[in-house]
Amino acid sequence: MLKYLKKDPVLFISGILAIVSCFFVHPDQEYLAYIDWRVLGILFSMMLVVAELVRIGLFKRLTDMLLARVHSSGAVSLILVWLCFFMGMILTNDVTLVTMVPFAIGVMTSFSDRKNTTYTLILMTVAANLGSMQTPIGNPQNLYLYTRYSVPLGDFLKMMLPYSLLSLALVSLAVFILCRKGGSSKRESGTSAPLNKPRLIISLLLFLCCLLVVARVIDYRIVLAVLIAAMLVIDRKAFHYVDFTLLITFIFFFVFVGNMGRIDAVKDVIGNVVGSAPVLTAVLSSQVISNVPAALLLSAFTDNSDALIIGTNLGGLGTLIASMASLITYKFHSAMPKPEDKKTPGYIPAFSIINIIFLLALFGLYLLLKNL
Repeated sequence: MLKYLKKDPVLFISGILAIVSCFFVHPDQEYLAYIDWRVLGILFSMMLVVAELVRIGLFKRLTDMLLARVHSSGAVSLILVWLCFFMGMILTNDVTLVTMVPFAIGVMTSFSDRKNTTYTLILMTVAANLGSMQTPIGNPQNLYLYTRYSVPLGDFLKMMLPYSLLSLALVSLAVFILCRKGGSSKRESGTSAPLNKPRLIISLLLFLCCLLVVARVIDYRIVLAVLIAAMLVIDRKAFHYVDFTLLITFIFFFVFVGNMGRIDAVKDVIGNVVGSAPVLTAVLSSQVISNVPAALLLSAFTDNSDALIIGTNLGGLGTLIASMASLITYKFHSAMPKPEDKKTPGYIPAFSIINIIFLLALFGLYLLLKNL
């Protein structure tokens, strides 16, 4: 039991909450209305097609091309952080980190500077979490809130743009401050394997279809069926890289949130708290249960979509579990050999301090825009 709890605590806890809530609201026909199948369908489709693009080697090829002529550690750190920021907008923050962190560790190790490596990985994580907030497909809670409240795409992009611009400036400044310039790379440039062009073209077309689903141009069920059929033919192993635990976690929280919304006492208490300070409530609750569950929970008690979108995105900063994607980098970093240099910062303390500084800066921007 403890083994599974440590491996995916959010899945375990969400399952317990869903089961316990069933004792207060007994299962009935209304349970079927709890689950947002469109969100689950889009999530599955995006994860599957991105997994295929990663397996083809597209992103590694693009990254190798960008890093081919860069040899100083500071410049490499900046490129890696920028890549995570912009890739997070399209690939989602967790897929970006799964793709980039192992590669970054290999690249940064060639500089023999563990301190610089640690800061680079932390800033890559921050960049992925912040870049992903700009688009509806950047992270799961954005996709859920965008779909649930039927937010116009233009309004969503416009609302998050000031936060994204400030975030890009902040992560760039942080790289110059924390990631030491100088030092030459000892890595040798290798020859990337050729891309499978037919698979690449099919995958890019399917990815475009997924974007059209998000933009509400195509029905998600059509794209989902076509995508599954295509992957069964061209690459069945892509299904192994889909995060099914995330989908199950969503279902558990749909049940829990649906039940909580039918308990008058709970609905009144949470509704009053969210109504008085929705953004702050979303930020603080994300620190404890992470921003995806916070979005699912709080959405049952308010119609203020803008506040939840801003709050849960900013709430991805702070604690290590504020955004579950942050655990990906932490796991990879923990697997690295222990540093001999005692001056190397501890990952969690450095991560927490940097995240809190970013959170305060972006929350300050929210207060400024609110009062304009």
